[in-house]
Amino acid sequence: VVDPTCTGRWQRFSAPDDERLAAIQRMLANPGVELAVAARGGYGWSRLLDRLDFKAIAAARKRWLGHSDFTAFQLAALAHAGMKTFAGPMAAYDFGAETPSAFTLDHCWGLLAGDEYEVECALDGPDFAGEGMLWGGNLAMIAHLAGTPHMPRVDDGILFLEDIGEHPYRVERMLYQLHYAGVLTRQRAVLLGSFTGYELGPNDNTYDAAAMVAHVRAHLGLHVYTGLPFGHCPEKLTLPVGGRCAMTVRDGRARLVFSDYSG
Repeated sequence: VVDPTCTGRWQRFSAPDDERLAAIQRMLANPGVELAVAARGGYGWSRLLDRLDFKAIAAARKRWLGHSDFTAFQLAALAHAGMKTFAGPMAAYDFGAETPSAFTLDHCWGLLAGDEYEVECALDGPDFAGEGMLWGGNLAMIAHLAGTPHMPRVDDGILFLEDIGEHPYRVERMLYQLHYAGVLTRQRAVLLGSFTGYELGPNDNTYDAAAMVAHVRAHLGLHVYTGLPFGHCPEKLTLPVGGRCAMTVRDGRARLVFSDYSG
């Protein structure tokens, strides 16, 4: 089912706000839609959050999948209705790629098909064993929601983050924003995915992503891990936002078990 707004263009958006809200209602009302997939990211969900009835959206029992700007919808849905959604591939450049990634497709359909899903991957960071609510998404969107009614409060969670086009110093600044807002100190672990689409300049003076991560680990007192296969990259996991994650890391190898997301 391809909504008419998917092929439209209005200013920076696919359609005016009222039409995009109507598209959401069409997804809710259509009994043939089980999984609603975001076409692409960019910007636009922030304009709709105050006008969405998240309890009604949750009651429709659809599954919602996407990432990037879609993070705003996902975290607001979690905050207002305890709704579980899925951070993963989108229609335009994941499913719609000339050659879609087998890694991405296998992990997406594998997770959605079961009640529990296990992933093993390399993660750089200290040895760890713990469990908590998995949540997160695009760092800029999460920082943008901090201090608003649309930001969920998650205690003892496992927070995953990604972004594109953000220099390491800006990533650090947003992490400090979340730190000062009390968000990071409530998490058991922070998983960093793909941070791409930037070029260091003269003012960076070699201050790169590795230097930023080292600073954050040293000064914010967090269990920070890098290498999560997720973000604006061809090969990505599908992650249940609001589900549970049991995480074990030993000698740079991680085992992630996702559960409590299928209801």
